[in-house]
Amino acid sequence: MTVRTRRVVFLVAGAVLALLMAWSFRTLPAFGDFTGTYGTLVARLSVPQRHITDVVTAVNFDYRGFDTLGEEFIFFAAVLGVALILRPQRGERPGHTLDYATGRAVPPTSDAVRVVALGLTPLTVLYGLDVVVHGQLTPGGGFQGGVVLATGVLLIYLAGELDDLHGLYSDAALERSEAIGAAGFVGIGLLGLAAGSAFLENVLPLGQVGSVFSAGTVPLLNLSVGLEITAGLILLLTTFLHQTIVLRSAAP
Repeated sequence: MTVRTRRVVFLVAGAVLALLMAWSFRTLPAFGDFTGTYGTLVARLSVPQRHITDVVTAVNFDYRGFDTLGEEFIFFAAVLGVALILRPQRGERPGHTLDYATGRAVPPTSDAVRVVALGLTPLTVLYGLDVVVHGQLTPGGGFQGGVVLATGVLLIYLAGELDDLHGLYSDAALERSEAIGAAGFVGIGLLGLAAGSAFLENVLPLGQVGSVFSAGTVPLLNLSVGLEITAGLILLLTTFLHQTIVLRSAAP
């Protein structure tokens, strides 16, 4: 296929996509207008039924918790696939700094980046923990908080070097943590069956509305998801850094 043909195909496809998007935007409800019966019902029942003040969390970890379990294991499988594909091959070992551009060395971390990253790291980690722990009270939860926590680890890398980052954890510890987080979700779900109810049924005491320990099993599910997402993203970060910064060469 020639460049001209590709350009024509792209322009035609882009024009069709633009028309479909314009048509879809015209049918959207007005800003702030919501007529979803299911959403209205859940918003009215989540506080008295589950003592959850964040409706999105009530849907994700209670009313349709089984769907969230599937989403969690999709992430687990994705991280596992990347780790398997990019794992070191037999006979490989860490080598020299990878630099495809001949004569160009990897620049050191600047003092400005180091200061800003180190200053933001504790705030980012603290905020991530807050998002995970208060997921049933305010917008957030294990998924969002896990991403924030993993960002804190990325800031540590930006403030130093790859060797400094490796001093904080091991790949084996990350793999175990991700597995514990995924298994924890299933284990909490089994509490419902052990109590004579359904899988992922919210069988623990609901506590007081507005309390960190409210919403029964939901805070525990948030912690499990937060652990898995944090460990999984850090594992991906470490794997990609190995592939980008460390050249794996054949052993002599």
